[in-house]
Amino acid sequence: MNLQVFGKTKCFDTKKVERFLKERGLKFHLINILDKGLSKGELTSVLNAVGSIDSLTNEKAKDYHLFKHLTDEGKFDKLLDCPELFKTPIIRCGKNAIVGFSAKELERLL
Repeated sequence: MNLQVFGKTKCFDTKKVERFLKERGLKFHLINILDKGLSKGELTSVLNAVGSIDSLTNEKAKDYHLFKHLTDEGKFDKLLDCPELFKTPIIRCGKNAIVGFSAKELERLL
């Protein structure tokens, strides 16, 4: 199982996911989304799993007011350029993914 957690170091939900996975002895790869972002392929895969680009975006982000008026294609490109707009954590396992922390959703993903 290739489990990836894209998160921010100061995000409480990212820390909850880390704790949840460690308590269950599951191996995962933690990626700081602010440093690495998501590649075009990773974003496409996550988007296919979650269904909506708006479910990936943080409405409390500093530049969200500029982002919300873009087309879906424009939003896709902006997310690649500005990883601070992502809602975190994004947990990916194969072709499946979830956004945010929910123990129920996370167990279903695993």
